[in-house]
Amino acid sequence: MSKSAPDLRSFSFVLAVPDLERSASYFRDALGFRLEWPEGSDWQLVSRDGVRIMMGHCPDAIAPSATGDHSYFGYLNVSDANALHDEFLSKGAIILQPPADKPHGMREFVVATPDGHRMMFGQDLSVTKPEE
Repeated sequence: MSKSAPDLRSFSFVLAVPDLERSASYFRDALGFRLEWPEGSDWQLVSRDGVRIMMGHCPDAIAPSATGDHSYFGYLNVSDANALHDEFLSKGAIILQPPADKPHGMREFVVATPDGHRMMFGQDLSVTKPEE
């Protein structure tokens, strides 16, 4: 009897942040995440749809902005990159690159956190959206 490989299931990204309250507020106010641990002291979990991000208070850690390309922590698939970009922009999110079609068939944009963590949002252009 052969054993199948264990399933991997997405749980969350983990970020070290110097100012937990500022980071949690940014994810809530600018990116539309919900604070899951509102009473958290050294940890905060934020969520939006199926995405969860755990933030740990690490005031003495190297700043994400000092790590260059290593500051990217996630690539998140979205159904409508333009609409999400517009939502983020209207709420004051830090947009580093606006939506653009890429040769690999994705429409992508880049968002940063106040600390310099970066995440890419991408829409698969081969998937057609239903008529509205």
